[in-house]
Amino acid sequence: MEKQYEIPKFEKIGKVALAHDFLLYRGGAERVLRALANLFPEAPIVTLLYDREGMKGAFDDREVRTSFLGSWPKFARRRHRLLLPFYSTATEAIDLRDFDLVISSSGAWTKGIVTRLRTKHIAYLHSPMRFVWDENERYLTESGGFHFLKRALLSYLRLWDFEAAQRPDVLIANSEYTRSRVAKYYRREAEVIFPPVGLPIAAESPSVYLDDRPFLTVSRLSKYKHIEDIARAFAKLRLPLLVVGAGREFAALELSAPPNVKFLGDVSDAELGNLFAKARAFVFASDEDFGLALAESQRAGLPAIVLRKGGAREIVSDETSVFFAEPTVSHIVDAVQEYIKREASFDREHIKKTAERFSEEVFREKMMTVILDCINENKK
Repeated sequence: MEKQYEIPKFEKIGKVALAHDFLLYRGGAERVLRALANLFPEAPIVTLLYDREGMKGAFDDREVRTSFLGSWPKFARRRHRLLLPFYSTATEAIDLRDFDLVISSSGAWTKGIVTRLRTKHIAYLHSPMRFVWDENERYLTESGGFHFLKRALLSYLRLWDFEAAQRPDVLIANSEYTRSRVAKYYRREAEVIFPPVGLPIAAESPSVYLDDRPFLTVSRLSKYKHIEDIARAFAKLRLPLLVVGAGREFAALELSAPPNVKFLGDVSDAELGNLFAKARAFVFASDEDFGLALAESQRAGLPAIVLRKGGAREIVSDETSVFFAEPTVSHIVDAVQEYIKREASFDREHIKKTAERFSEEVFREKMMTVILDCINENKK
């Protein structure tokens, strides 16, 4: 049984606000926000844009405030990629002057919130702004024309992003890999606290050791996640694959999917836990700063087939997974075939045990240590 955790009283800390870049659809970053919200059940959540339908009620129990972009017409808000030139201004216009502590959950923007001198700001960083630093050329290629204007915008955003990262009092990185990128791009130190994993995992089905079980991948459906490459690999392998996740690539990927690859869209936590319990292995092909879905699969005891890049190397090992070097169809096919040869050697109970460091209890305790240290420093 998990140890009971005493939520700190607000009078010890003062008024707390939580900030998150976007609440448009559910993903790993939103799971971290939920864990922070559980720590501070009375804290409002501030975000640049909020789509209640896309979030499927995930934060209906909380007060959610948006930036001035939230009052713009719906047709503009739904084309949120076109709002890129306005995000830095919208972030800086967020008014949190009445709060004693701001905790931001940021992969891009909300670390740049401007606070009063007495307000402490702790930024949990999922990543430095990828599309302006190490993925800028890919962004230009995928986003179409007007490259000159877009390069000028990216140059401005690099300057803004660096300056924004100097504003928080404390930076927390979600992995050692992210910490190294924070040091490189922001010239600041960050403490590492792994994101929390807390899915309800169903009991294994009676057919759990049969070869007809599906493989599984869980991801936002964006090009850089390489879901299309995974699907094409499994079309060649003629093995069943389930794909969980939503995103702008969903319609195109589902339309081109072979019969053995099923796109399930967004699912509930209970459904996802059930899929983890019944899957044959988890497939992960993106270069991520961490990879929360991969950590969730490990907590469920599910062996993995993983791209050997980024934060994934901190989650899995040769004992719990099979690695491949590049996110291409041929590399994925070879890795799946290697996994099938080694499948009997993977110990699911051992995998679960190695993933205990990703528990929500560990996350809560480490976060509260940082928060209380920051608040106490403010009172000296």
